[in-house]
Amino acid sequence: EEGCATPPARLRQVVDAMVVEMHAGLASDGGSKLKMLLTLVDALPNGDEEGVCYAIDLGGMDFRVLRVEIDVGSTAVINQRVETHAIPEELMGTSQDLFNFVALTLKNFVEREDGKDAQKPLGFTFSFPVRQNSVSSGSLIRWTKGFSVGDTVGKDVSQCLDEALARCGSNMRVTALVNDTVGTLALGHYYYKDTVAAVIIGAGTNACYIERIDAIIKSQGLPTNSGGMVVNMEWGNFWSSHLPRTPYDISLDDETQNRNDQVSRLCKVQSYCIFVVLLIQCNLLVCDTGL
Repeated sequence: EEGCATPPARLRQVVDAMVVEMHAGLASDGGSKLKMLLTLVDALPNGDEEGVCYAIDLGGMDFRVLRVEIDVGSTAVINQRVETHAIPEELMGTSQDLFNFVALTLKNFVEREDGKDAQKPLGFTFSFPVRQNSVSSGSLIRWTKGFSVGDTVGKDVSQCLDEALARCGSNMRVTALVNDTVGTLALGHYYYKDTVAAVIIGAGTNACYIERIDAIIKSQGLPTNSGGMVVNMEWGNFWSSHLPRTPYDISLDDETQNRNDQVSRLCKVQSYCIFVVLLIQCNLLVCDTGL
């Protein structure tokens, strides 16, 4: 119990350590435990948007395809259709296999909803670390959350999807590429204009926020229309000696594929917490029964 304690003084130390890493990550690539990736998103939805768009949400062994209809000034989405699909394990061999499956699933979904030749804006939510080349393209830095397709690292994931869409005869192409955290921020800003940050806690954990462009030293004067830019922190790899870490955490970390990697993420996500609780319960059972 004492090892898990997070009194205010300790939390302030964690905050101070994270702020130091944030500044370092904004100054240069590779200079921090936090990647502080530039999303090149300098404007967020404000309620003036209208029309029909499609989206793909890929962040694990299941992915979603969505059709969303919105109207100017609407306080809610007019119409939304969502389908969830599991990715067969045999398709995890190559990027072409994976993206062919995703593209064909989207094509079939679009044809059911809007007909064969429908061509609408396509948003691609790709919840893995990406180095953004433009608002609509970016190269995969690495896989996380146990997801792995070996030949995809370093490739432009939007291009992979666009090429797969062309192979299956679809007219749609990626209009915007974001991760789930940036998508969450965009949705929050659509409803509440003062929203400046978003946090994801699920299979993984991450955060993003709007940063002043003059505070992003590594941007080298990158022009924006708003004077700010959304920064994807990729804070799962954050580590500080002030973070509480018990023998149970260490024991479970020793069993992972990437020991001492994504420690902050592991300390937050649901599946990890469940395993830690099980370890504690087993230890209590052994101590109580002498088994």
